[in-house]
Amino acid sequence: MIQTNGHHSCNGTLKSHSEQKQQESNSMKNGYHRTEKVQKNGKGDGFHQPRVRGEDSFEEAPMYVAVLTYMGYGIVILFGYFRDFLRAVGLEKCHQAREREEQKDFVPLYQDFENFYKRNLYMRVRDNWNRPICSLPGPAFDIMERVSDDYNWSFRLTGKTIENVINMGSYNYLGFAENNVDFLKTVAEETRDYGVGVCSSRQELGNLSIHEKLERLVAEFLGVESAMAFGMGFATNSMNIPALVGKGCLILSDELNHTSLILGARLSGATIRVFKHNNMQSLEKMLKEAICSGQPRTHRAWKKILIMVEGIYSMEGSLVRLPEIIALKKKYKAYLYLDEAHSIGAVGPTGRGVIEHFGVDPKEIDVLMGTFTKSFGAAGGYIAGKKELVDYLRSHSHSAVYATAMSPPVVEQIVRAIKCIMGVDGTTEDLDKPPMGVITGVMCSSVEGQRRVRQLAENTRYFRSQLKEMGFIIYGNQDSPVVPLLLYLPGKVGAFSRAMLKRKIGVVVVGFPATPITEARARFCVSAAHTREMLDKVLQSLDELGDDIRVKFSRHRRSYRPELYDETDFELDS
Repeated sequence: MIQTNGHHSCNGTLKSHSEQKQQESNSMKNGYHRTEKVQKNGKGDGFHQPRVRGEDSFEEAPMYVAVLTYMGYGIVILFGYFRDFLRAVGLEKCHQAREREEQKDFVPLYQDFENFYKRNLYMRVRDNWNRPICSLPGPAFDIMERVSDDYNWSFRLTGKTIENVINMGSYNYLGFAENNVDFLKTVAEETRDYGVGVCSSRQELGNLSIHEKLERLVAEFLGVESAMAFGMGFATNSMNIPALVGKGCLILSDELNHTSLILGARLSGATIRVFKHNNMQSLEKMLKEAICSGQPRTHRAWKKILIMVEGIYSMEGSLVRLPEIIALKKKYKAYLYLDEAHSIGAVGPTGRGVIEHFGVDPKEIDVLMGTFTKSFGAAGGYIAGKKELVDYLRSHSHSAVYATAMSPPVVEQIVRAIKCIMGVDGTTEDLDKPPMGVITGVMCSSVEGQRRVRQLAENTRYFRSQLKEMGFIIYGNQDSPVVPLLLYLPGKVGAFSRAMLKRKIGVVVVGFPATPITEARARFCVSAAHTREMLDKVLQSLDELGDDIRVKFSRHRRSYRPELYDETDFELDS
């Protein structure tokens, strides 16, 4: 659990006063303030000044768009039932899995409404997903051409390749998904020394020196006492949350949290309550109720109250309201679990996530989580925070005890990326050198990482501002590299993706049930590796396509969604 010693306090502090003073001393020794290398690419005298958060954009579409969206789904569902009738009478071939005749009296495994949605709605647009890529997924990639002869039930490859497709869908925020020989020299060396697989868990024979090196580097990078690395980002959430909370605990979860957080909360056995997205009044109301009423039936105090939020929400592109949440956490003595999967490396003056973006002390966050799969171009995740927290997870986390240790070349790729961002590789270069787009040809210099961070911020603001000027409705914060572009109508989702691919631009489209039924969208992920020419080509294609299929719905009217944001009765730290 988060409380790992004998000092128990319902929703209170973890330590006695004397222990807390000693801990603060250790934190100064091992954490953000003392280590000079952490600040090499930033300010050397404490934390960065907090930046203005900027308002998240959730513009409301015209009413007719919602009406047409519901009508579109209704028509498709009606045709779906009609086609099911044709399949039942044998007039149309059924391609999907069906119950065997001898098991017709058993509870069906396949025939349910979810299957109905898949065979009658998803199959119409299935060609827009799972496209086979046959090159490095960098700022541009190659896609294997495929066609379907049975209305997307199956595909066959034509043998042709669609080359140089601009990649606007991968989470390659800092451009570290690369295959430059000079950049990957240390990764190749580690592969020669350790091989590719470990074939054991960390607790048995899989604890290599490079794993410990990575964890020390992550703790130094984040400015915390300790960190632990895991081989899978999804499992970092789903397998560690059950180790931190359990029966008798309360989880307050943002309504737009990622599936991995939701699964971890459900597996924990704790009581889960969901508050409105980024709505501090909704969160405070639940905190008050939890403190006043306690557990259902018994009304005993909750053992722990854990607030779970993300740094950048992957479907909305919005930033967490971190200072306000920390103020509420302190006021009601709750714990805070922050998932920085999309924000670490992608925001903050030196790429240290939303904590740096808001100028927050890392010690204010009880559990820091992040992944290496996005900004660092690798795989896996981490949990970071106080030393006793990490030590507890080493013996109680299912992912730590049972999962195979991270692959050595993957570990070295993460180390290489973090060192590049921190600027501790030992070389020098002119800081005023203009930012680069596709970065090739030289070893990652002491300023290359910061150049990428600045380039990502520049690309993000440019891309977002241009889309707004064109009249598209986009969600999220101006500093978020995740850019959802709202399409709404189900018929336009497939048409948009196919038309963009014809223009050699790869995009990700998302619809119900991954989003609300009236908010289907295309999600763009901006990268530091995108050149201005690439972005201009994408923007030009979007401008043309937006007029062709009529998806420029913006009227620059604020949505009802960010309700009551500014009505607070708690104070922020000065």
